[in-house]
Amino acid sequence: MTLTRRKTLTLLGGGCVLAAGSATAYSVTRTPQTALVPWAVAGRYDEQRMRALSYAILAPNPHNRQPWQVDLRKEGEVTLRVDRTRLLPHTDPFSRQIVVGLGCFLELMTLAAAQDGYGIALDLFPDGEDPKALTEGRVAVARFVPGAAEPDAGLFAHTMARQSLKEPYDTTRPGAGTVLDRIASAVTRGSAIDSSNDPEQVAALRLLTVRAFEIEFETPRTYKESVDLFRIGHREVDANPDGIDFTGPTFETLRMAGLFSREAALDRNGMSYRQGLSQITETAMTGMAYVWLTTADNTRAAQITAGRDWLRLNLATTAAGLGMQPMSQALQEFPEMTGPYQEAQQMLAPGGGTVQMLGRLGYGTPVPHSPRWPLESKIVHA
Repeated sequence: MTLTRRKTLTLLGGGCVLAAGSATAYSVTRTPQTALVPWAVAGRYDEQRMRALSYAILAPNPHNRQPWQVDLRKEGEVTLRVDRTRLLPHTDPFSRQIVVGLGCFLELMTLAAAQDGYGIALDLFPDGEDPKALTEGRVAVARFVPGAAEPDAGLFAHTMARQSLKEPYDTTRPGAGTVLDRIASAVTRGSAIDSSNDPEQVAALRLLTVRAFEIEFETPRTYKESVDLFRIGHREVDANPDGIDFTGPTFETLRMAGLFSREAALDRNGMSYRQGLSQITETAMTGMAYVWLTTADNTRAAQITAGRDWLRLNLATTAAGLGMQPMSQALQEFPEMTGPYQEAQQMLAPGGGTVQMLGRLGYGTPVPHSPRWPLESKIVHA
């Protein structure tokens, strides 16, 4: 029997747990504490902008880098900049995916503000934009306009349940066309949306996304960029609530036993590396339908638009009981990914434009919230 990485880690972890004393067992069962507080306090601010921002920081973003910086010095406005120490230069060399994540942030802020009757007037990249790099300039100036919005309660109600579900999906439950039509109606900010549950296209997209995962995994600098962001165990996650978290009894046990670490993950002959690649590819092969967003061009404003629509789509899939995981590896623009990138663009946007986001859909088991830095840590000028 071939064991997935998840099963192997569970078996190893179980053996270590049985050998652990009471103090060790207590540590093993601990979960992050402060890293999950932002989810608990969302919406509990008196100041209206802070209330909207407390939801915005929960938005999905690449590698959970949370690259937003907020300036509140001008009354009634939020100025958004990017923290350039949180970019992904190897997997996202032009910071396109980072900007998509900033679009998710702005849309969730907009939806939250609307619950209080505030509209958001956005001025994007008022200092100009560079298609090759992010600068210190403003990403957006958001002006809060009282009485200028109708609450979109149907989407916003699912904010606290939203997640990027990266677990295996139930391969006995296909993605129904009626559900795909329903979630597509949430995309209203300017992106073009397409989806497919056609078995032939699903099979092709499974293989494409697996190949792209393998390239990212097997390219040393792109893989190391992810490994450097591993947060292993509740103490690391609480200390740095960003990046890629590994928590729960299994990972706590493996960490304490010295069986799982960043060093072990980088060892190409070790279990962590081999089983990690196996698990990622096996999980990718459980996509039951796919959805993708395309924009007419690839300007920074278009990337923001794609992020806004992706956030809306993520909320709509949550409302429909579907899991959705971004499968953006094939859309990455580092040289080794050129083949899958061109194939994805030709397959998914044959009429032109830029495919900004690709996701797999299916039914899976929800997982805990992703860690977050507190809102106050993201305000650079109050």
